[in-house]
Amino acid sequence: MLPTVLRLQRRPQFLKVAGTRQKWVAPGLILQIRRRPQDDKEAVPEGAIRLGFTVSKKVGNAVQRNRARRRLRAAAGEVFAKHAAEDCDFVVIGRAATLKRSYDKLVSDLETSLKGLKAWREA
Repeated sequence: MLPTVLRLQRRPQFLKVAGTRQKWVAPGLILQIRRRPQDDKEAVPEGAIRLGFTVSKKVGNAVQRNRARRRLRAAAGEVFAKHAAEDCDFVVIGRAATLKRSYDKLVSDLETSLKGLKAWREA
């Protein structure tokens, strides 16, 4: 059974993930991870994956940032539901190369990042 994929929406949720200081830097993106403890007070279904996306102004104007975010969401949709470890929060950060990198390479970056952070789960 595939885990439920939810979205991180509030700044404190993003800051909790960043606070763990566990990340993987790839040419097209940065992936941060937080393994949720069992006694976490947030109401999240057991086994769920939470995913957030962010792209800074360094990447470009609003049109470019939205395009980068859409590309990351599409790539993440392909990878996370099948292969991401359960009970984890992830933040995918877009980089300037996200816009120029091919879609296949973005998917490969996500897969490599999950494996590098030991959050890869076989489908």
